[in-house]
Amino acid sequence: MEWNSDRWTRVPIGRVFERVRCRRTQPEKESALAAENLLEVHWWHWAAFLGGIAVLLFLDLVVFHRHDHAPSLRESFLWSVFWIGLALVFNAFVWWWGWHLHGSSEAGVKFLTGFVVEKSLSVDNLFVFAVIFRYFGVSIKYQHRILFWGILGAIIMRGIFVAAGVSLIQMFEWVLLVFGAFLIYTGIHLAFSKKENVHPEKNVVLRFAQRWFRISPEPIFDHFFVRRNGLLHATPGFLVLLVVESTDVLFAVDSVPAVIGITRDPFIVYSSNIWAILGLRALYFLLVGVLDRFEYLHYGLAAVLSFIGLKMVGEYVGHHYFDLHGRLIDPWVSLAIVGGILGISLLPTFFVKGKSTESKPDEPRPLQTTPSPAEAVREERR
Repeated sequence: MEWNSDRWTRVPIGRVFERVRCRRTQPEKESALAAENLLEVHWWHWAAFLGGIAVLLFLDLVVFHRHDHAPSLRESFLWSVFWIGLALVFNAFVWWWGWHLHGSSEAGVKFLTGFVVEKSLSVDNLFVFAVIFRYFGVSIKYQHRILFWGILGAIIMRGIFVAAGVSLIQMFEWVLLVFGAFLIYTGIHLAFSKKENVHPEKNVVLRFAQRWFRISPEPIFDHFFVRRNGLLHATPGFLVLLVVESTDVLFAVDSVPAVIGITRDPFIVYSSNIWAILGLRALYFLLVGVLDRFEYLHYGLAAVLSFIGLKMVGEYVGHHYFDLHGRLIDPWVSLAIVGGILGISLLPTFFVKGKSTESKPDEPRPLQTTPSPAEAVREERR
């Protein structure tokens, strides 16, 4: 190839700098399957976020919930408002951050959509926690401590799941198709499954612990380990914690791909997950007495998971087309669809009386020394 000096000397130098300036200020158009970086997050942003969460958790356990007690309805409501309010403040910050960088509300909308999806999945999962506590006979005043440590473990596990999921999509684009198909399957399974089919006694982690740990026979739930005759024993409270932790891992298998289906920005995926589960304890004590009234929520969640799964499959199949003509579904439209589906599924909660949550006479209830969570809360509020 010959050097053509005339071609280069005829280009105005101002146009060259204009192209360089535009390339620096405008984000390059990426593939529809590429990992997103909507906020240009650096390590210090991660450090600040995780440090703030650590401070909130410390204040929650050491200052505000130092003594075990059964939270009242008013206390649970105020804490729920507090955690949701903090999440919305963070959402406003993400919104401003994305607008400041790119002049777009996309980051804020995707965070809010991920938060709504994760929060709704958490509400449906509260039923499983109630069954676990009822099975082990955990007094309501000890449930907050177990849920706290369970959520602390969930924060770590969600980080691992998010990092693994986003990295897999970056390395292998076909993983997006696998995640989408899995969410569609999960949605169909959720629509036809029954909540009553929860058996804590069949938990693999529980069986392992019962086989290899010394277990204290006393129903101790305010400590996870005690010493008996100079030997360290795990308490039933520790067994409950193991079951809660392992159950949350199963929840993460559904929820993390669902939020990844909304955005591939790891910071938005992780932060929306964390803000949703931080208020899980307060929400549990607020709704535990009326969980039976949410019998139609799982249909809405099934539709949401299926919608996100179909969206992921569509992005994979037609990503070359969307690279040229724009995204499959606008983030605002996704938020409206998710909110509409969940709103419709929650409407019967206010008009239909739920089924009784009383356990059957032949249901196994080892170490049952206290009422069920629903019974205890209802008794307190009379």
